Amino acid sequence: MRYLTRRFAVGALRRGAAIEQFLGGVEVAGVAAIRWVEIRPTGEGYRVSLHAAQDLDGQHADLANFPPLDPANDECVGQGRELGRAADELEAIELAERVTDAVADRWVNYAVAAEEYLDYVHARRKTAG
Repeated sequence: MRYLTRRFAVGALRRGAAIEQFLGGVEVAGVAAIRWVEIRPTGEGYRVSLHAAQDLDGQHADLANFPPLDPANDECVGQGRELGRAADELEAIELAERVTDAVADRWVNYAVAAEEYLDYVHARRKTAG
């Protein structure tokens, strides 16, 4: 099973693991891009960040190393734009869902959003083909 229940998403964060959600494709300044949201434990709570990166059309799937398309992120590839911080796990998840297109039943463990991206690329190719 790829997707985490709310209980498992909270459990992952409590264990110190990040969770994320692939949000799909967008266009940023005329460039094909993808977005994903990440919740990462920090020493004092949880950081919610939004990533916008160039869509590399499936050349590889290590999303954290995709070229960022947010000028504020050029110096720290993979960090994303901080949307906010929360003191507890549920608060962080609710914040991410409130300020992005994230939905409750699509959270995955860290690095699994890469599989979502590859599914997105394959579906796009199938539709275009």
